[in-house]
Amino acid sequence: MNVTSAANAPERPAQPLDQPRLDLAVIAEMVAPGARVLDVGCGDGALLKLLAQKKGVDGRGVELSQRGVNECVAKGLSVIQGDADTDLSDYPDDGFDYVILSQTLQATRRPRAALANMLRIGRRAIISFPNFGYWRVRAQLAFSGRMPVTGRLDYHWHDTPNIHLCTIRDFVEIVDELGAHIERGVAFDRAGAPIRFSAPWWVWNFFGEQAVFLLERGDRRR
Repeated sequence: MNVTSAANAPERPAQPLDQPRLDLAVIAEMVAPGARVLDVGCGDGALLKLLAQKKGVDGRGVELSQRGVNECVAKGLSVIQGDADTDLSDYPDDGFDYVILSQTLQATRRPRAALANMLRIGRRAIISFPNFGYWRVRAQLAFSGRMPVTGRLDYHWHDTPNIHLCTIRDFVEIVDELGAHIERGVAFDRAGAPIRFSAPWWVWNFFGEQAVFLLERGDRRR
């Protein structure tokens, strides 16, 4: 994929009802079969259900909203009500193979602490998030002078749960600060096409509408 094609990508096609959300499909591909998984901010349990069906994982979920918990329980998933900002500290070290945070990092009050807890609890952590450095976001802010509203950032400034938006570059920097290792990373343009892994970070940061990273705790690097 070249830079020009990403910049001029067509509008995102409607997500087929029988297909998982793009970042969830990528996350599921990153998880090993039979793994122990904790999905933080699991919402309606779509990812846990996908992982159970596709990978046979031993999945657990934490969800803040009672509605989300109820929907998960109705699907037969093991989910408890909890807050990523306050309750992750109660989990023991190395309790899971993977701890996942999908499209939720930007809604946490203390994202650095949440990431540190994920890397403590899990052997690996997987995070997906919207990229605030995406060129359409920059353009909206620069030319309209208003907070951007896009397909991935679809809230107005006054009613958004997103309180700590970051760019891909910001995320990579905090991963370095935490001493973690990026085992895999994927950034997608507006059409859902992956940006070349070999491309420099500024290309990911400018043309990636969203990203998914698989992290490994630094002390496990070989």
